Amino acid sequence: MTATVRDEHPGGHVDEATARETAEQARETEWRKPSFGRELFLGRLRLDLVHPHPEPDPADVERGEAYLARVREFTATRIDGRRIEREDRIDDDTLRGLRELGAFGMKIDPAYGGVGLSQYYYGRALMIISSASPAVAALLSAHQSIGVPQPLKLFGTEAQKRRYLPRLAAGEISAFLLTEPDVGSDPARLATSATRTDDGGYRIDGVKLWATNGVLADLLVVLARVPDAGITAFVVPADAEGITVERRNSFMGLRGLENSVTRFDRVYVPAADRIGAEGQGLKIALTTLNTGRLALPAPCVGAAKYSLAVTRQFAAARVQWGKPVGAHEAVAGQLAELAAGTYGMEAVLDLCDLLADDDRNDIRIEAAIAKLYASELGWRIVDAAMQIRGGRGYETADSLAARGERPIRTEQLLRDMRINRIFEGSSEIMRLFIAREAVDQHLSVAGELIDPKVALPGKARAGARAGAFYARWLPGLTVGRGQNPASYTEFGPLARHLRYVERASRRLARSTFYAMARWQGGLERKERFLGRIVDIGAELFAMTAACVRASRDERAGSPHAAASAELADLFCVQATARAEALFDALWRNDDELARRAAARVLDGRYAFLEEGILPPSDDGPWVAHHEPGPATVPSVRRHVPR
Repeated sequence: MTATVRDEHPGGHVDEATARETAEQARETEWRKPSFGRELFLGRLRLDLVHPHPEPDPADVERGEAYLARVREFTATRIDGRRIEREDRIDDDTLRGLRELGAFGMKIDPAYGGVGLSQYYYGRALMIISSASPAVAALLSAHQSIGVPQPLKLFGTEAQKRRYLPRLAAGEISAFLLTEPDVGSDPARLATSATRTDDGGYRIDGVKLWATNGVLADLLVVLARVPDAGITAFVVPADAEGITVERRNSFMGLRGLENSVTRFDRVYVPAADRIGAEGQGLKIALTTLNTGRLALPAPCVGAAKYSLAVTRQFAAARVQWGKPVGAHEAVAGQLAELAAGTYGMEAVLDLCDLLADDDRNDIRIEAAIAKLYASELGWRIVDAAMQIRGGRGYETADSLAARGERPIRTEQLLRDMRINRIFEGSSEIMRLFIAREAVDQHLSVAGELIDPKVALPGKARAGARAGAFYARWLPGLTVGRGQNPASYTEFGPLARHLRYVERASRRLARSTFYAMARWQGGLERKERFLGRIVDIGAELFAMTAACVRASRDERAGSPHAAASAELADLFCVQATARAEALFDALWRNDDELARRAAARVLDGRYAFLEEGILPPSDDGPWVAHHEPGPATVPSVRRHVPR
C-alpha cells in the first residue's frame, strides 16, 4: 500500500476525468482477502463466509461485557442528554467523566493505554451512549474511528504510536480535517497546501470546513497537498502556531457537536509527524473510512431501538376510536416495519462488526453497505415513529415534560438522525463507492475493452482475457442452489429467503453484465442505475444477515429464538418487496426524462415555478471560498479543563 497520487490541482477547476482518476488512484486495488459482499454482487452466495454466524473472541467478550457495564452506569448517571440539547454543548463534567471512563481509548490497544475493545463491543458502547446523547457518541466516534487513533493504527510508525496513542487514550481529543469550503467528495480539488521546508518539514496553509471535534481537539489529522507529490496526511497539534478556529458551526441536529472552520497559516509540521509517504494521504483517508464507517450504524441502530420502544408503548396506551392506535391496521403496518427494520439493521451491524474483528475478511463493501443501509432505513424508522406519535412526536421533550407528559425526544431524534445520510460519505457517494467495488472484477478483465483511450492491440488482449473469464462466469449465473426447493433446509422456514437471495444474486450479476454490454464506458455515468444495483445488493446482504442471526439464536438456545425467527421472516418479506421493486426499476424508469428535466431546471427554463413567494436571500455567495492567508479573527477554540 505504497501507491501515491500525483496531482496538481490546488482547488481550481478540475475536469471530470482528472477527478475520477484521483479517486481511482487512491483505491485499494487488490482483494487479498475474501469478501461476502463482493461475491454477492458477482452472483455467488458465499454463505460459508458468514455462516455459522461469527462469534466474538472469548477474551473480547470478557473485556467487552465488563466495560459495557461501566458504560451503562456512566451513561445513566453522568450524561444529561436534555441539558446538552438545551445548552448546545457537552459540559466539562461529562468530558471529564468520559476521560475517567477511558472512553477516548475504547479502540486503542492496551499496550498504548487504551481499553482495547473489539469493533463489536465498541459499536455496542456507542449505541448505549447515543441513547442518551447522539452528540457524545459523535464526539467519541469522530475522535477514534476517523481521528488520529485509526490512521496511526493502520499507517503510523511505532514512534508515532508511542508518542500520540497514550495521550489520546488518556483523553486528548482528535479530529479529522479533509473537507474544505469548496471540496467535499471530490478530493482532486483539495487546496490546502503543505510546502516543504529546508529542514525536511512542511508549512501548511489552507482552510478546513466541518471538522467534527475541531473546536476542542488537541490533535488533528490534516490532509494537505505537497507539491509534485500529492495529497499527504499529517498529525498536527491543534495549538500549533498559525492555527485558528475561526468558527463553531451550528446545525439542525446533533446539538453539542463541536464542529469548526479551521484556518492554517504557515503551520510548521516536522517530517516525523507525516503519516505514511508523501502522496499517500488520500489512500490513508479512504482506508481509514473503510472501517471508520462502521461506527456510524451503531447510533442508527440505537435510534431505531429507541423509536421502537417509545412507539410500542405509546401505540398500546393511546386509544382512538375505541381501541389502541396500534391495533388499527394502518398503524399496525408501520409498527411491523419498525420492529422488522430494527431487527434487520442490528443483524447487519452485528455481522459487519464481527467480520471486521476477524482479520481474514476484506470488509470495504460490507462496511459501506452497513453505513448506507442503517442510515437510510434508520431514517425511515425514526420518521415512522414521529408519524405514529403525531403531535407528541413533533413536540419537544422539554415541552412535553413542562405539561406533565413523558419527555420523549422524537423530534430531536429526527433532527439528529438526518445527518447520518450525509456523514462520512453521503448515500449517493456510498452507492457510487460500492458500485465501483462491485464491478471491480469486470473492470479488471474487460476495462481496457471499454476504455476509449486504449489502442486496438490493447483491446485485442483485453478481449481475449474477457472472453476467457465470461466463458466460465456467465454459465454459472444460469442455475444455482436457489432453484432447488431442498436447499438451505438447515434454516428451517427461513430457507426460502436464502433461496431467493441466491437467485436474486445471480439475477443482479446478470443485470450488471447486461448494463456493461449496453453502456460500456458510459455505465459510470448511469448513477441512478448503479444506485439501484447497490440497493438491491444491500437488501440481499441484510436478508442474509437476518437469516444467519436467527439461525445463531436457535442454535444457541436463546430464549428469544422463536421471536428472532419471526422477525427475520417478516424482515425478509419486506426486503424482498423492496428488492423486487428495484429490479423492476432497473429497466423501467424515468432516468433519461429526469436527466433532461434537471438540465432544464439548471438552465432556468422552469424558474417561473419559483414565482409567488418572497425570493431567497441574495446576501452572500452560495459557496464561500476562503483563500489561505493570515487569520483575521480570534480563535474560538474551546479549552477543556483536564
